[in-house]
Amino acid sequence: MTLLEFARGPMLAITLLVLFAGSAWRIYGIFRLKPKPDYSKPRRETGFRDALGGVLARVFPRKAFRPRIAFTEANAWLFHIGLLVIIVAYAPHIAFVKRLTGFITWPALPDPVTYFFGAVTIVTLIIALLHRMSHPPLRLLSNFDDFFSWFLVLLAVVTGMMAFDTSTARTDTVLAIHLLSVEAMLIWLPFGKLSHAFLIFISRGITGAAFARKGASL
Repeated sequence: MTLLEFARGPMLAITLLVLFAGSAWRIYGIFRLKPKPDYSKPRRETGFRDALGGVLARVFPRKAFRPRIAFTEANAWLFHIGLLVIIVAYAPHIAFVKRLTGFITWPALPDPVTYFFGAVTIVTLIIALLHRMSHPPLRLLSNFDDFFSWFLVLLAVVTGMMAFDTSTARTDTVLAIHLLSVEAMLIWLPFGKLSHAFLIFISRGITGAAFARKGASL
């Protein structure tokens, strides 16, 4: 068995199992927690609309904070947009999903466009690290999870650019390394801070419902 066959076969199966089982375990753990007793009288009944409001309320920061965090906020937006584009709009990724599921597919963006967004993602990751290291309070609050999660994402993007860059010779070894780096990131995702990719919707939804119950605005 070659390294590429291992990455596409047993390692992929293990990755998907850990990803879905770990994510389900995290979500189950959140809803299993017993809420603290709330003896105040609810201002009104809350529901899905309030939870959705909590998710959307902080998409953009309040105006009072924007001048101070405009640069980091813009960098974060560029990073997430770039990462989303290369994940869902890159032709090899779409082909991978079709091969995995057997039928799911959608149109891809031209390769030069996804290469551009890949480069943007790498630059924003480097900027984010420099900001973290140069900002004393943020550096003090940072731990292994922050740096390891950053490294895994960067490794996945860089190896992806290397594997499918038409200016270099594509080899099975480079592609295998890319697949293994992505699988390492997905295995870590449910257990580290990368889990905010799905937990953010749950946490903000719960917060939105709780605030609405108290009659407070987000």
